[in-house]
Amino acid sequence: MRARALAARRLDLIPLRADHADEMAGVLADPALHAFTGGTPMSPGALRARYARLAAGSPDPAVVWGNWVLWLRAEGRLVGTVQATIAPARDQAELAWVVGTPWQGRGLATEAARALAAWLTELPVGRLVAHIAPDHHASSAVAAACGLAPTPHREDGEIRWEYHRA
Repeated sequence: MRARALAARRLDLIPLRADHADEMAGVLADPALHAFTGGTPMSPGALRARYARLAAGSPDPAVVWGNWVLWLRAEGRLVGTVQATIAPARDQAELAWVVGTPWQGRGLATEAARALAAWLTELPVGRLVAHIAPDHHASSAVAAACGLAPTPHREDGEIRWEYHRA
């Protein structure tokens, strides 16, 4: 199983490559993007090394990493990422998303996450999961728009959201 290009209404989800790092370093440069996840913006070189590791795939044969950059067609540029950590034996995928600050508030994260969730449920993956900080209302809205619901489970202070295919 490998990530393939996906399309949404305004976005193309392109499988991540190391050469996306230079443009993405600018997209992810706002320290505010790290308020809920920790860390600081990465340099283009550090991001390139990280993207090379991610594009190479998980070292665990029981896990598949899917990572995409978000290409906003109308602007002809990258604006964020989505990812899925897929565990086929557990019938589960954990989702995450980030959209650069200048492009937030337009529904792009929701659009991208929905496209990813739809692809995953077609594979099929029965359970989608996201971990979201309790005060991160924007990410909570994205998760809800993908059909995920909060659970009582907490991990590292974050709320576990889940969707189970019937």
